[in-house]
Amino acid sequence: QFRSIFKEFPYFNYAQSKALDDLLYTDRNFVICAPTGSGKTVMFELAITRLLMEAPLPWLNIKVVYMAPIKALCSQRFDDWKEKFGPIGLICKELTGDTVMDDLFEIHHAHIIITTPEKWDSMTRRWRDNSIVQLVRLFLIDEVHVIKDESRGATLEVVVSRMKTVQSSLWRLLENHATVPPLRFVAVSATIPNAEDIAEWLSDSKMPAVCLKIDEDQRPVKLRKIVLGFPCSDNQTEFKFDLTLNYKIASIIQAYSEQKPALVFCATRKGVQQAASVLAKDAKFLLSIEQKQRLQRSANALKDSKLRDLLMYGVAYHHAGMEISDRKLIEGAFTVGDLPVLFTTSTLAMGVNLPAHLVVIKSTLHYVGGVFQEYSETDILQMIGRAGRPQFDTTATAVIMTRWSTREKYIQMLNGADVIESSLHKHLVEHLNAEIVLHTVTDVTVALEWIRSTFLYIRALKNPTHYGFSSGLDKIGIEAKLQELCLKNLNDLSSFDLIRMDEANNFKPTETGRLMAWYYIAFDTVKQFFTMKGTETLNELITMISNCAEFLDVKLRTNEKKILNTLNKDKDKITIRFPMEGKIKTREMKINCLIQAQLGCIPIQDFTLTQDTGRIFRNGLRVTRWLSDFLASCKNNFSALLNSLILAKCFRCRLWENSLHVSKQLEKIGVSLSNAMVNAGLTTFKKIEDINARELELILNRHPPFGNQIKESVLHLPKYELDIEQLPKYSDTLAEILVTIKLINYEQLQKKRTATDFHYVTLVIGDADNRVIFNQKILDSVLLKTGNWMKKIEVKRALKSEDISINLISSDYVGLDIQQAYTALYLAPKPVGSKVVTNQKLKAESSRDVCYGSPQSLPAAKADTGGISKQEITYKKYGNRECNHRCKHKDACGHDCCKTGVPPKSEMNGDSKFSLYLADLRSRNSTSSVPPVKRLKMQMLNQAQNVDLKQFVFTPRSLLPALPR
Repeated sequence: QFRSIFKEFPYFNYAQSKALDDLLYTDRNFVICAPTGSGKTVMFELAITRLLMEAPLPWLNIKVVYMAPIKALCSQRFDDWKEKFGPIGLICKELTGDTVMDDLFEIHHAHIIITTPEKWDSMTRRWRDNSIVQLVRLFLIDEVHVIKDESRGATLEVVVSRMKTVQSSLWRLLENHATVPPLRFVAVSATIPNAEDIAEWLSDSKMPAVCLKIDEDQRPVKLRKIVLGFPCSDNQTEFKFDLTLNYKIASIIQAYSEQKPALVFCATRKGVQQAASVLAKDAKFLLSIEQKQRLQRSANALKDSKLRDLLMYGVAYHHAGMEISDRKLIEGAFTVGDLPVLFTTSTLAMGVNLPAHLVVIKSTLHYVGGVFQEYSETDILQMIGRAGRPQFDTTATAVIMTRWSTREKYIQMLNGADVIESSLHKHLVEHLNAEIVLHTVTDVTVALEWIRSTFLYIRALKNPTHYGFSSGLDKIGIEAKLQELCLKNLNDLSSFDLIRMDEANNFKPTETGRLMAWYYIAFDTVKQFFTMKGTETLNELITMISNCAEFLDVKLRTNEKKILNTLNKDKDKITIRFPMEGKIKTREMKINCLIQAQLGCIPIQDFTLTQDTGRIFRNGLRVTRWLSDFLASCKNNFSALLNSLILAKCFRCRLWENSLHVSKQLEKIGVSLSNAMVNAGLTTFKKIEDINARELELILNRHPPFGNQIKESVLHLPKYELDIEQLPKYSDTLAEILVTIKLINYEQLQKKRTATDFHYVTLVIGDADNRVIFNQKILDSVLLKTGNWMKKIEVKRALKSEDISINLISSDYVGLDIQQAYTALYLAPKPVGSKVVTNQKLKAESSRDVCYGSPQSLPAAKADTGGISKQEITYKKYGNRECNHRCKHKDACGHDCCKTGVPPKSEMNGDSKFSLYLADLRSRNSTSSVPPVKRLKMQMLNQAQNVDLKQFVFTPRSLLPALPR
């Protein structure tokens, strides 16, 4: 049966029996190297079939991992295999991007896990043990030639090496090797010259991997490759050259398409649209009446107006910045043959499978990181691999349009191929740290063993000069150089306290190193945050986060600058909270602007910017969570820690901490309904809870019981109360406070909760010296046991002021936070250096600000006694002033402050930055929720109320009291 299925794939005529026998009847590791688009997926399916044949029913403890470099391939495979393997009881699970925390639970029940290298790396880093990794019996690697990619190849290499190392460590631990389940690797690749190196890398100690190479001449659809060179003068920019090629496409399509579908690859999204517009004007395509009718129906369903107009000419474009619905319609029209020409970006070559009779690569330069670069050979092969439709054609054509100076280079490239090299040495520091955290690498010896399991080791032995080693070195010399490279990276980790090394060179991860691996943070990002002062504001933290290495793939496009500058500064429109100086001209400024626009609920009409914002927030959520956990391990950084906790929550909610749009966090409330609620003054959860349900429905233009549902969800949000009480135990340097957190709606939450089971609040307390006094996460599940949480906390006296800031920050919701300022009492007044502070101007002080003094606790100070009372000498002696008590005999009364005085006014006022910060905390929520105009009216009303109007009222003489004669 399998042989008959296999014969449907004529690509494997010569090697079909060998491939079938090796895949289906042995457990050997397997590498196949074949042209792109040649149906290599059947190899994976045969390997899965072999596993199912060998594993006993029920298939409980077997897992298959399929790994592809991009999400589009993963989605395609998931949809395909869910239909194929679902009926026989196999569960497929797709793991791509930054998904939710229940991934681990779902993986436990899945048989086939479909993922990207980055996601699998991230997931395996988080696991406390390797129990799930040990269940993996088959590891399928699609497009393995991506290992050459400088940005993503290292991750692919590391996760495969990790799987190999886990397997070999199991062999060492278990005496009975028969109990160790075998792990099989099957990898497929485009045409590469050194596929044998991939096979050598994937070989195990028992048997070498099988390497099957299939040449281009064995393709059923013969591919004709043409390279066209065009003149490009020295003073002509890449942009101008790219524009000139737009006017050459019509003649190329006419010459080579044979009236069949053509796919044109362009360097940028804007270039795709420009080229499509030019062709629509230059060429006319013969379409049947049925084709025109179907295109008309598709055009009517499109959201993009420009695309709608082009489609009727038989031309369309496709790129990742489009609406998903528009992309699906265009893909459908091209697949059935209604659309003669489709313009797209190079990302499509590795994503959606849309084969064409003719493929045109318009310019071999593409825009990467702000500069033009030549396509890699892998990219070129992927694009020309889209030429040829086995079900329709016997021949296909691929045309490369390049400059005349590079024409010969591409002719040679198509005849041969570049050797695949490793890029792990450029990203070794992050991956070494991850392996140390996972205990895969424990000392220098194991580190070298781990290096030996990588593709880097295989290639370094064969091409040492590529990795900066001398060409004359033997195997021992190259291993010594690799060990030296390892030690250099290990020293870098050690210098930032990410790992610790003992005298025997054993490695132990630190908490900071664990956090770096857990949150998948780049080493350059960690280095940047090591320069923090600890007093950073929200604005400064956002600026730092915008500079992180995690956002390097975000590009600033020329056509976006106008929108971004309007978001940054515009007197006629709503702008971002912290405007930046000057114009938006860098990638970092764009990221900063988009973060603030999203948090401020400022609408962004451009779909590409919306996509970038989504990517920024997916990575930003991870970075901000890491930052708050990283700062929690430090001491003198209270301001930065508090603001990082607030910012992490802002990223999760996509709202500022003082936002009026709190309703946007509720289920069924989007941007438009949230705006309606803000306009109606419903800017806090309390106001939403208090409003009548029918009135709420009128505001939102919804039918009952919508209002009841919204009120119900607010009613079952956790409501906290924070009580602070100072205990009698205190000295001149130490005070003790009792902090109580109460869950006010404790009984209601027993039945139903709107927040998730993982919701928690962070209690963070800091003093005027920016020290963190206390920091702890408190889960709602803990509060739900008794309804409250209590903690005695010792508070050391700060040098600047007795004020402390007590904050309760919700993990998931804006609008639930509590922030309070409190002044602790100490036994003695605070000395101010060695100077005596006096203040003759006495004002009334609140009882909270009075400090009780003890003469023994302060050093004596010299004072001029001429013409001054004995009591005043005592005050001056302690650097104090007279208190406001009206006791006749102050030296004999019961008040300590009458004997020694109280601290001077300047000290009591606490004019430090911290005091101003506390004042801001007190007023932050109140001022932010009231619009400026309304606030002004309230101030005017208060001023009017302060006037005593009784003095202007006429009083009859008869009612006046009798005056004494």
